[in-house]
Parts: sequence; C-alpha cells; structure tokens
Amino acid sequence: MKQNISLLGLVLLLAACGQPAEKHNDKAGLRIVSVSKQLTEIIFAVGGDTALVGRDISSTWPPEAKKITAVGYHRALAPEGIISLNPTVVWNDGNWGPQPTIDQLKKVGIPLRRFDGGNTIDSTERLIRAVAAEFHNARAGDSLCQRLDRDMARADSLRKTFAGQPPLRVMVIHFGQAANQYFVLSHRGIQQQMLDWAGAVNAADTAQKWKNLSAEVVAQAQPDVILATDYGYDLQGSLEKFKQLPGVALSPAAKNNRIYRIEEHDLVYLGPRTGQNVYDLIRLIHGK
Repeated sequence: MKQNISLLGLVLLLAACGQPAEKHNDKAGLRIVSVSKQLTEIIFAVGGDTALVGRDISSTWPPEAKKITAVGYHRALAPEGIISLNPTVVWNDGNWGPQPTIDQLKKVGIPLRRFDGGNTIDSTERLIRAVAAEFHNARAGDSLCQRLDRDMARADSLRKTFAGQPPLRVMVIHFGQAANQYFVLSHRGIQQQMLDWAGAVNAADTAQKWKNLSAEVVAQAQPDVILATDYGYDLQGSLEKFKQLPGVALSPAAKNNRIYRIEEHDLVYLGPRTGQNVYDLIRLIHGK
C-alpha cells in the first residue's frame, strides 16, 4: 500500500513538473495611490486592487473602487491626504497636480510612477499589458486585450448596420447646468473618438475639448440626441427636469425624449471595457 502511495506521489510530481509555472500576483508590501481613473480601472481588471490604498475621486469604476480611500481631485490634490496613507508609490498618467503637491511628495521620498499612453486602442493595450506585468499577471493582460479587440470588432459590425441612415447629431453635456452655462464635450479628446466609432456627428460647434456654452448656443445646435453625464443628470433629478433646462428644452432631443444618462468615465478614457462601451453607445443613441 505504501509503495502504491509513493508511486502515485511520484506520478503527480512528474505531472506537475511538466506544466508551466503559474505566476501569481506578488503584492506584498506594495501600497499604491492611483490618481488616474484609467489606471485604477486597469489595476482592478488585472487583479491588483488589493495593493490600492488610495485613489482620486474621479476613479469610480469598478464600483468597488469607491471603497478605496479618496485623496481628492487628481488636478487639485493636497499632499497630506496622500502622505497619510503611507504609500510606497503614486501611480499617475501625467495629468495631476498641482505642482507644489508633486514637489512635496518628492521631498518626503514617495516614489512617483508615470504611465503614458492609453489614448488609442493600441496604446491602451500596451498600457493594460504594462500594468498587468507589474502584478506578474501577463495572462490577465493578454486576455483583456483580446476581449477588447473582439468587442471593438463587434461594435464596428453594429455601427455598419446603421451606415445607410443619416448620422445622428449628438451633444454631450458634462456637469449639466452652471449659471446658465453648459459644459459641453466637443471635437477634441477621447469623447470625440467614441462618437466617431459610434457613427455619430458631434453637434457641439467648437474646437476646444471642453467648452462652456450658453443656452442659446445649445438650442441652435439642434442635437438629435443629448448624452448627459451622470453628475449633471443626477443634479437635475429626472429626465423631465433635464428636458426643461433652457436651451435643452428647444432641442429635437428633448422634444423626442432622446436625452440619455451616461457615465462620464465611459466617454473620456479608454480601457478594458471600451469596446463594450462603444457597442452600448451605438445602441443607446439609436434607441435599440
């Protein structure tokens, strides 16, 4: 009996040696403050979230990210909140500050790690793989990139089914109303790329990435569809109240009940879910 058990153990050992070693995330001692919503989402996606001890307030995806201690808005950070978390590193995409906060973090010896890219599908996939490698989880990075490619192809196929129709004029209103001004996403940045992928025309007639427009300009743009980002939409409290806003009320979007709430983070950066977000956007603006 003992001989049989020993033989069985030897067989199992040999079988295990014939398999490639499975790498595991080694997060021991790593304490990350992420001040980029794009990086935060990717960290969660590759299984590195247990190393997160802080995040900026714009890092709201996945929902579990909201349980991580917030250190402030990524461009208006105070050093004290970050330092108090005793991080071993602050991850960023270069779009953070202010500079005195960065200087103070350097002064106290907290390492700052910048990740570039992520503004095209190719560079986003490189970024995903780079973050996955930080957690020794290349397999997760590869899987996410493959899914992103499949989702983008699926979205493109859906877009082509509407190619014979006149393109819809879409306006993206960010943060809703402020002193009769509407913060509108225009023809620069990721949101424009998202509208292009969805086969829509941006109704905002401005070259700036973000633009405060008056109610009159919003009405003159005559958007077929208005995408209201989550904060501004929720501030109004309901579709009916949003429809009654000056300028918005005179648009075809309001008259035809084609105002939709959309999560801001789904429009302004690329990540593992971008292909699915484009697919959902196409369905949303076409009412499918």
